[in-house]
Amino acid sequence: MTRLAADPSAAPPIPAMILAAGRGMRMRPLTDETPKPLLAVRGQPLMQWPMEALAAAGFRHLVVNTAWLGEQIDAFCTQWSTQHPGTHVALSHEGQDFGYALETAGGIARALPLLGEVFWVLAGDVYAPGFEFSADSVARFRASGQLAHIWLVPNPPHNPRGDFGLNEHGLALNQGGTRHTYSTIGLYRRELFEAPWCEIVPGNPQGTAEPLAPLLRRAMDAGRVSAGLYTGPWIDVGTPERLTELNAAG
Repeated sequence: MTRLAADPSAAPPIPAMILAAGRGMRMRPLTDETPKPLLAVRGQPLMQWPMEALAAAGFRHLVVNTAWLGEQIDAFCTQWSTQHPGTHVALSHEGQDFGYALETAGGIARALPLLGEVFWVLAGDVYAPGFEFSADSVARFRASGQLAHIWLVPNPPHNPRGDFGLNEHGLALNQGGTRHTYSTIGLYRRELFEAPWCEIVPGNPQGTAEPLAPLLRRAMDAGRVSAGLYTGPWIDVGTPERLTELNAAG
């Protein structure tokens, strides 16, 4: 096992996992022939926005999970990495391996052998062009000992009740507090996806499909998830109408 440098800020850049395996049912018929992360947003595939931001910040090892129309995402990632020397994209082929997507926690658990001890996770269908993937955030997270640090956003019209609370000490709350929406962007420690927090075997050889929210709520109840509020541009591109509005405003 590689030991961390004494100064967390001097540690090598960590991997980032981009979740791209979903069917995108609410985006039909657009997603009948194109996976949602590859739908065009302001001139480029949606998932390319965070890929470019990560690479520019020095996070050049990416992990992408696939299922629905995964061969298209595979081809795009191969082309993108060829055009960006020094980057590497590893694919976790859930559709090929199991015939279905493993949801968020299941997909992350499946990819654990590719991710290391600390890693970014974000959705490939969320547009947040101003978000900063910073080494300082990673250093603070490493030093915190928390299982996860997530970024919350002001509640959009389609999620007015929010997902999680945030207290004055910077802890995410399962219950209580003013609720905000989970941006899908977070820093995670491998420990969260191992016993006793997660019942899925690391590497998920059995193909268990499981969402991430219950796992996060369990850790929040133990005070092991910190959070911050991101107030820059952020859109969950979840419907054709939102996609049209986003492109029209570009």
